[in-house]
Formats: sequence, C-alpha cells, structure tokens
Amino acid sequence: MKKFAVAAVMATALMSSTAAMAVDLEVTHWWTSAGEAAAVSEFAKVFEEQTGNTWVDSALAGSGTGANPVIISRIIGGDPMGATQMNTGRDAEELIKAGLMRDLTDVVADMNIDSFYVDESLLTPCRYEGGLYCLPVNIHSWDWLWLSTKAYTKIGQPVPKDWNEYVASWPALEEAGILPFGLATGWPFSGIPGVLMSGIGGSDLVLAINRDKDVEAVRGPQFRKVAEALDSLRKVISPETMVPSFGDVGNQLLEGTAAGNIHGDWLQGDLQVAGGVPGKDYECLPALGLGDKLTGGGDSFYFPKLPEGTDPAVLQAQADLARILISPEAQLKFNLVKGSMPIRTDIDLAAANPCMQKALGMLKNGLLPSGDFSLSSDTQQQFQDLNTEFLDDDSITVDDYIERYASILESDE
Repeated sequence: MKKFAVAAVMATALMSSTAAMAVDLEVTHWWTSAGEAAAVSEFAKVFEEQTGNTWVDSALAGSGTGANPVIISRIIGGDPMGATQMNTGRDAEELIKAGLMRDLTDVVADMNIDSFYVDESLLTPCRYEGGLYCLPVNIHSWDWLWLSTKAYTKIGQPVPKDWNEYVASWPALEEAGILPFGLATGWPFSGIPGVLMSGIGGSDLVLAINRDKDVEAVRGPQFRKVAEALDSLRKVISPETMVPSFGDVGNQLLEGTAAGNIHGDWLQGDLQVAGGVPGKDYECLPALGLGDKLTGGGDSFYFPKLPEGTDPAVLQAQADLARILISPEAQLKFNLVKGSMPIRTDIDLAAANPCMQKALGMLKNGLLPSGDFSLSSDTQQQFQDLNTEFLDDDSITVDDYIERYASILESDE
C-alpha cells in the first residue's frame, strides 16, 4: 500500500506541473489486435490522467517485421515520433549508434530501476556506452502451446499435457475433421521454430545457438530433433486452412475447429476479449509442457531525439511517459490485459489468470535468451525467410534446413 501511495503522490505532482502546458505526444506501436489494442489503451489512459497531455496513437500493422522499417525510416528521415515501441534487442542498435535516440539515464536516475526489474538481463540490450536508450515494459515469451478444450471433447480425449501427447492426437483430430494446428498467415509462423528449439531441444541448445552462436550445435542431434518436429508440423498445415490473424486462430480454438497453436503469450489478451476462460475453454502449456524455462524477450519503448527547437513541454512529456510506462500502476494495468509478465517485482499479481501464474512460476528458474538479444536484425530476417520457405516448400529436406540454418548463424555479425 505504501508504494502505491507514494506513486499516487508522484502522479499528482506530475499532473499539476504539466497540466498548464498540455501537449500532444505521438506514440507508434504495432499492437493492433483486439487484446493488444485493449492493453495499450491502459498505458494511454494512465499517461493522460497523470499528465494532462494527449497520447496520439499511431498503430502500425504487421508486427515488428512490418512496422520496424516504417519506424526506422521516419527517425532517419527527420520525422521522429515522441515515443515508439520496438522489440527488446538489436533492432534499434544502428539508431542508437547514430545518436538518434534519447539517453534516458537522467530521466530515470531517481527510480533505482535495477532494484525492481525482474531480470537485469532485460536492460542489457538497452545500454550502450554508458547510456540507457530504452525501457522494457513487459516480458513476453513465444514458448506456449495453446489447446482447445472443445476440440478434445469432440474426439473424446483428454486435453494433452505436453507436445508429445499433442502430436499423438493428430490422427484422431484429422479423422474428426478438426485442424490439428491452426495458423495465421505471415509472421506468426516465425516464432514456432524457436519454441520447438526451447521445448524439444532444451535449454543447453538455446544457449548454444542464441547466446554462443555455436554452429556445430545446429548440426548436432538435439537440433535435428527440432528440425524433424518442424517437418512433422508442416505436414498438418496447408495454405487453404490458414486464417488472416492470430486472433482468428484464437477463435478457432474457442470454437473447437482447430485443436492447437503455438503462439506467444499475447494470444491470451485476444482469448480474454473473446470471452475465453483458461482451464475451461482452453489450456496453456508453457515450454510445450516439456521444459522448465521460457525464452524471454519483450517490448521496449524508445524515445527518439526530437528536432532542435522542439517545445520543452514535449520533451517533458517524453520524460513523463518514460517514467509512467514502468510505474507500478501502469505495469499492473497493462500486463493484466496484455497477458505478458510485468518487469517489476514489487506489484501484486494475485489477479493474474492461470496462464500468467504458470509463467511467473517458471520465471523463478531464469529466462533463456531469445534470438532478439544477440542476433543481428539481418540474421533474424534470414532465419524467418528460411522458416517460411521450409513451411511452403516440401522439397526442402531436414538436412537442407539444418545446413542452411548453420550457414546463416555462421555469418552473423
């Protein structure tokens, strides 16, 4: 209670100091699904209530792969937004090196952020030559297998407890006319290989590839198991059954027309908006029900340097938003809707749903690094292109996939 009381006093002071010179602050992000839009609106509400300023929402379609080029182009082209969401990792590295991002060190100097971030490694990609250039606002993990209760009721089988049981159920599902695996077109497939690597390949394999960039690990037996699992999965996926968005896949799960899906924990937000209840309408299996750790990344906010002569009130609004995004109140409201884990250790998460509670329990074991942390944007894109090609072209063998994956990793800089 004391922490929240202090936060309330700070918010009142912030409001009184800025209300007289309220400004607009444009914020870009790619949170466009129903659940994501509901979550980001919580940030906007807290910002506007506490500062009197206006959050000018600029949502961009296409997740990071589609939105990042637009964001980067605007900043390089001299048309920066007030704040922008980007993945926690190397996506903004060149912008930081070019001096186009605001250093937040002084902005958050009195917040003692190292004391409440749940995992200090989240801040590592935000630091460059002594400066702090972004603030992670959540911990997301791709490592989730989502299963439809209704689909398994239809075939008279219990909902699987892990990936192996799930794969074993595919023939019965197909016989009943139920899609074993629902999938949206475009980027949602890009995260699946990493989930298989974590759940089937194990923690050592993830560290060897995502942290150590060990090419020989790609050619080893554990990665072959991952590639073979991906090969099996593509056999039950076809372009004719794909739907436009991951939110549509969530509806398939609730309807029981698709039995399962691998997707990040942000799917929870859309399932909740659609009225789904975990444990009743769907089940969530972290790390495919096989592992005890999650790969972790998430979303960060960056604050581009604004042109000379910018109204000081806008610069202050940037600073105010930076502090608000990682405040206890905003963290609680945003993450309970988003389905992600908050970055703070000092907030009450008793209201979190069972899926988030599972994630919080596994967080105690530490996070595995996602490729975003150490692999260049070019390497990440090459992996995504390879995975998409592998899904689309059955003539690419498992051996071909492994060798091409190893070659891409070997060339990472």
